[in-house]
Amino acid sequence: MTAPRILVIVAHPDLTTSRITAHLTAGIRDLDGVTIRDLASAYPDRRVDTAVEQQLLRDHDTIVLQFPWHWYSVPGVLKEWMDQVLTHGFAYGNGGDQLHGKRLQLVISTGGPESSYTPTGHNRFTMAELLRPLEATAHLCGLDMAEPLILHSAHRVAPEELAAHIARYRELLSAVPAAAH
Repeated sequence: MTAPRILVIVAHPDLTTSRITAHLTAGIRDLDGVTIRDLASAYPDRRVDTAVEQQLLRDHDTIVLQFPWHWYSVPGVLKEWMDQVLTHGFAYGNGGDQLHGKRLQLVISTGGPESSYTPTGHNRFTMAELLRPLEATAHLCGLDMAEPLILHSAHRVAPEELAAHIARYRELLSAVPAAAH
C-alpha cells in the first residue's frame, strides 16, 4: 500500500478575494499526499493544458472538486476545465477509461442556508437533485462519487463554524484509504 494520492481542484474565479474557499484550501495545504491545483491561477486565460491536467488525474486516486456553488452549478473556470480535460477517449467513450475506479469528492460552499435547498425552500430543489449532472458526469467517467461535503450559508458562517468545517474537511481527506499499487 502507498499513501493516498489526492488531487484537489480548486475552482474559484479569484482565490485572493475568497473567504471560504481560500480558508478551506489553506486548511488542507499541509496534508500528506494532497496536491492542490488552483485553476484560476494556473489558467487565467482559461486555456487549459489538457495533457498536464490529464496526467495529474492519472497520477491521483482521489479527485476533489472544491468550489463555491454558482448559479446552481460549478463556476465557469471548472466548467471550462471539465470541457477541456474530460474528453472522449480519455474520460469516457472508446478507450476512455483513465478515471475508472478513482474516487470523486465534491467540496462545495453555498450562499443560502440548507433550508433553502428543499422542495419548499427558496431554491425549490435539494442539493442532491441539483448535483445530478455532476453525478452523471462521475458515472460516465467511471468515478466513484463520495457523499459531498457542503458548507451552507457561507456568507454568514462564523469563524468557529468555518474552523469546524475545515476540521471535517481535513478528517475527510485524512480518511481516504491508501491505494494498492
